[in-house]
Amino acid sequence: MLNELRKQIDEIDTQLITLLNKRMEVVKKVGEFKNNSNAPIYRPEREKEIIDRLTQISKAQNGLLKRDDIEAIFLEIFATSRNLERTERVAFLGPIGTFTHQAAESRFGATGKYLPVLNIEAVFKSVAFKECKYGVIPIENNTEGIVGVTLDSLRKYDVKIVNEIYMDIHHSFASIQEDLTKIKKIYSHPQAYNQCKTFLEEHNLMDVEFIPTESTAKAAELAKEDNTAGAICSHIAAKIYRVPLIFSKIEDNHANRTRFIVISDYKTDKSGNDKTSIIAKTSHKSGALFELLKEFKDENINLTKIESRPLKDDTFHSLFYIDFEGHIDDENVKKIIDKENITWLGSYVKGE
Repeated sequence: MLNELRKQIDEIDTQLITLLNKRMEVVKKVGEFKNNSNAPIYRPEREKEIIDRLTQISKAQNGLLKRDDIEAIFLEIFATSRNLERTERVAFLGPIGTFTHQAAESRFGATGKYLPVLNIEAVFKSVAFKECKYGVIPIENNTEGIVGVTLDSLRKYDVKIVNEIYMDIHHSFASIQEDLTKIKKIYSHPQAYNQCKTFLEEHNLMDVEFIPTESTAKAAELAKEDNTAGAICSHIAAKIYRVPLIFSKIEDNHANRTRFIVISDYKTDKSGNDKTSIIAKTSHKSGALFELLKEFKDENINLTKIESRPLKDDTFHSLFYIDFEGHIDDENVKKIIDKENITWLGSYVKGE
């Protein structure tokens, strides 16, 4: 019986690879068109359209695949397709094996061409100076708040937000040693270590020697060479350094999420479910912020975030980073953005 089921799977896999090769032949033609017109190859709004359509088809068929399953499969197909169309580099906040690397790979695939850099501003420079086509950086965390240097760099560099990625942040425990009683040291970035105290206590690991590392990726790399060590690291770091995962989710707060943005040098098309980001400068007078916010109310635009940032001159005046629903091509959004005190940072598919 099992052999018969495996035979059916093999036959289906043969059909899948045949169809995937046919898809890639069409993709190559699309790539030729885009290259001739110098059009961007990464179109999140088009990818959303495909995933929405396939989700509806699966639902109509009473299929086992839900939206998350379809997205996981097709995001890798999209990434492979883009690499056939045109190979472009993606800068991210490194080193390799970080959560930002994991976020970048979730959109640009395991075979993407990546450039890890040491700080957030360096990612912006890589894109602004045309060293890379795309950049991936964190912009906010639901427990630690906004990443100030990301907001400041959005104002400083001529780039646009083309997508956002919401990702659950899970710490894992990896080791080549399966017997926890034989673990003599734990490698980890101090912040990750402190976020996993409950796990360490429950598994009698609090008294094990803690060796701080510069990153959780480095922790995985060191644990690979030591059969008496464990590492607190990301899934992707364990995969890259081939350290077996013993426990996959060990953080104290399982609701830890980070929002990442993808930056590039072009405008995305409308998807019907978009978000726009701007920086607004108001006059330093009573009621100035109220007047700005009233413009959004008058245009029936829903704000999703507003953060103040210092102007960084010899005053204590502020700028405002604002996210809101809508796209720059929407008429009501145009009325807001088409003002001297507004800097448009990008319109993009709203993440989930």
